[in-house]
Amino acid sequence: MTEAVHDRPPGAAPAANLALRFLLELASLAALAYWGFDTGRSAVADVALGVGAPLLAAAVWGTFAAPKSERRLRGAALVAVQLCVLGAGVLALAVTGQPVLATLFAALVVLNTVLLHIWEGEPKP
Repeated sequence: MTEAVHDRPPGAAPAANLALRFLLELASLAALAYWGFDTGRSAVADVALGVGAPLLAAAVWGTFAAPKSERRLRGAALVAVQLCVLGAGVLALAVTGQPVLATLFAALVVLNTVLLHIWEGEPKP
C-alpha cells in the first residue's frame, strides 16, 4: 500500500499547524486594528479604521476562506485570498513601525501556508 503525497502525517504536527493558522488569522485582525487606530488623523478616523479594517478582513475571510462557507474558494484563489488577508496584517505591522514583528509574522504565514499545502493538499469539496 502506498501513501498519497498529500496524506496527513500521523501525530500532532498537522493539528498544531491548523491551530497556528487560526492564531495567524487572529493576529492579522489585531494588526489591522492596531494599524487603524494608529493611522487616523482624528478620533473618529481612528475608530473607523481600527474597527472597519479588521471587520472588512473578517468578512472577506468568512465569505471566501472559512472552511464551512458556501462560497469558499478552492485552489489558487483560496490561497490568494488567505494570503491577501494575512499579508494585510504583515503590511499593517510594517507601516506602523514594527518591522521585526512584520518579518516574523510573514515568515510564519509562509511556513504555515506551505505546511498546510503539503499536509492538506487540495481542499475536498
